[in-house]
Amino acid sequence: MFYNLVENSIEISNGDLNYVSFGKGNSNLIIIQGLNVRDIKGAGATLSLMYKIFAKKYRVWFFDRRAKVEEGLTNWDLANDIYEAMVKLDIGKADVFGVSQGGMIAMALAIEHPDRVSKLVLGVTSSRANDNIKTTVGRWVEYARKRDHISINKETFSLMYTEKYLRKYKAFMPVLIRLVKPKDFNRFAILALAILDFDCYERLTEIKCPVLVLGGDKDLITTGEASREIADKINCPIHMYTDYGHAAYEEAKDFNDRVYEFLSMNS
Repeated sequence: MFYNLVENSIEISNGDLNYVSFGKGNSNLIIIQGLNVRDIKGAGATLSLMYKIFAKKYRVWFFDRRAKVEEGLTNWDLANDIYEAMVKLDIGKADVFGVSQGGMIAMALAIEHPDRVSKLVLGVTSSRANDNIKTTVGRWVEYARKRDHISINKETFSLMYTEKYLRKYKAFMPVLIRLVKPKDFNRFAILALAILDFDCYERLTEIKCPVLVLGGDKDLITTGEASREIADKINCPIHMYTDYGHAAYEEAKDFNDRVYEFLSMNS
C-alpha cells in the first residue's frame, strides 16, 4: 500500500538528516516541505498517502531539516544538506518540488547544484523575504522565543487557510492549536530566521531547467505577487489559484495533479 516505504536517517557533514522515501518508479522526486512545527520522523505513512500520485512514476524522497541547527543557518545551507544526501544515497538527478520555505530551498539547490535538478516546481513561495514575509515570520520568531505555540498556531491557521476550510474544521481547530507545538522552540526560531535572510532573486536566471510556479492570489504569507515575480524573472509557466491562499497545496484538489502533469511532460 505504501510502495516500499522507508523512514531512516543519513549522516551528512552537519549531523544526521532524517528522511522518508517511498515509490516504485525509476525516476527520483524530491519534495521539500515548508517550515513546520513537527519533524518528518514518523510521518511516512501520511506523506505516502498525500503524495501517492507520484509513487508509481517516482522514488519519492522527503528530507527533513538537519537534526542540529545553530544560529546563522541559511536556506543555502539547508539546500546543501539535501545535495549531500543526494550524493550519499546515490540520487544522481531528481525532479524537485518545493513548497513555501521548501520552495526557497529548492531554488537554492537548483542554483548551486544545477546538474542535480531535472525539473523544478515552486509552490506558494518567494525568491526573497518581502515585507509581508518579514512581518509575519518575524512574529513567529518572537512567539517561538517566548515558547508561545498557541499564538504561532492561531496566526498560522488564520493566514494559511481559506474561511471555508476553517469553518469545515472549526471543531478541531481549538484542539490542534493547543496540542501541536514544536519539540524545540529554539530550533523552530532558527529555521524561521533562515527565511528572513533569504534572497536569490537576482540569481533566478541561473536556473536553466524547466520550472513551474504555483501560487495563491489570497496568499497572506508569501503573497501571490511573490509567485508572479519568480515566474516573470525566469519566464516560466505559472498557475495562480484565485480562490486559495498559502495552503493551496492542501486545499486545491488539483494541485498535485498539476505538478504531476508538468513533471510528466516530455519525460
